[in-house]
Amino acid sequence: MLIPNSMGILKQLNIPVALIYFGAFAVLVLLVGSLFLSAEFFTTKVDQAELERLRAENQRLQEKYDQLRWNLVEVGERYNDLVQKEIRIRNIFDLPEIDSEERMLGIGGPSTENLADMSEFEQDAVATEVEVDRLLRLSRFELEKYGEIETSLLKVRDRLDHTPSIWPTKGWVSRGFGMQYDPFTGYKQMHRGMDIANRTGTPIIATADGKVIQVRTDNMMGRYIVIDHGYGFRTRYGHLSQAKVKVGQRVRRGEVVALMGSTGYSTGPHLHYEVIRNGKFEAPNKFILNDMKS
Repeated sequence: MLIPNSMGILKQLNIPVALIYFGAFAVLVLLVGSLFLSAEFFTTKVDQAELERLRAENQRLQEKYDQLRWNLVEVGERYNDLVQKEIRIRNIFDLPEIDSEERMLGIGGPSTENLADMSEFEQDAVATEVEVDRLLRLSRFELEKYGEIETSLLKVRDRLDHTPSIWPTKGWVSRGFGMQYDPFTGYKQMHRGMDIANRTGTPIIATADGKVIQVRTDNMMGRYIVIDHGYGFRTRYGHLSQAKVKVGQRVRRGEVVALMGSTGYSTGPHLHYEVIRNGKFEAPNKFILNDMKS
């Protein structure tokens, strides 16, 4: 029933109940549909933004992955350089070489069948993982071998440090090793060392690292000292005016051990220097590597 103002005509309208329910249902459907479409629209917008973000992130990861591959190539080249240097070091110092098969270390990885089921990107990732694993194994192997070289070279260095190899004093050679004329008799006889002449008090140094085993005096050598260098080497320094070391004292190459003199069987101040190797007297000059200054 429609009731107008005071001047209007009263009207009556009949509406079926089913129509009211249908209208309410239609409004509800339109409302729900609007909400659904709105949600779908915003969801699509959000998904698109997330997709763009993921694409950008994937591009950055791809670039980093490509850089990693290049870095692995460089690491592999550097490793090969280290292997070549190791081989040269072994050749220089006559160290045993490493069998090439020993360097070929077993490396795990997926089977061919598994790779066939992977995408191209996944296959690249697996190949990179295998390469990293290989380089890690090889680097550990090479580090171990360099440790062996270091140990060997330390032994070589120790031997070199204990090998007589420098002039024991300054001056000039007045008599060499071998059959030489005796200054007292004028006859040739075996001279088991080398005489170096200079002023009394000239410093005399150890020609290699070692331990003093004798500090003595006799009629022939006068005051003398003997140093045991190990590895079969001993050196003797005779006709000294003064010994600067004691028995049992350890000395280093270049350390002053005595002063030159003319004690014992001598015609003037000089050093009688001997090198004994495995009990045999040898020419001292064949071991000397530096130049002597007078």
